[in-house]
Amino acid sequence: MVTLRSGRLDEAESIVGVWREAEAEPTTTDDPERVRQLMAADADAVIVAEEGGRLVGTVIAAWDNWRGGIYRLAVVPDHRRRGLGHRLVDEAVSRLRAAGAARLSAIVVDDDEGAMAFWTALGWYRQPARARFVKNL
Repeated sequence: MVTLRSGRLDEAESIVGVWREAEAEPTTTDDPERVRQLMAADADAVIVAEEGGRLVGTVIAAWDNWRGGIYRLAVVPDHRRRGLGHRLVDEAVSRLRAAGAARLSAIVVDDDEGAMAFWTALGWYRQPARARFVKNL
């Protein structure tokens, strides 16, 4: 049985491991230290899915007191197509709503057809006429 809960600081390496196993598009912030930093600032921001002591999914539910952001939704390949991604998103939405969020956004890889279809199927829509700008420090 897969359970959802907040990630723990000592699981930072395993969380990054889920992202790698799930082949999530890598970013400059995909390291255990930054995961620990996030969890130290907000103990409930990282949601993990666990089965039999193994992490099999993650999502980040970030609240900046303005909007809620959903990042790093990842499910390991042998646990896909079972509704786990949907459960993780629902938990993230629930936590962000409880924090006071009135609007949420999710960052999705533009050319990942499966990811685009997933978010669309959940009732999310792609915001037109917007571009995301980033700068790595």
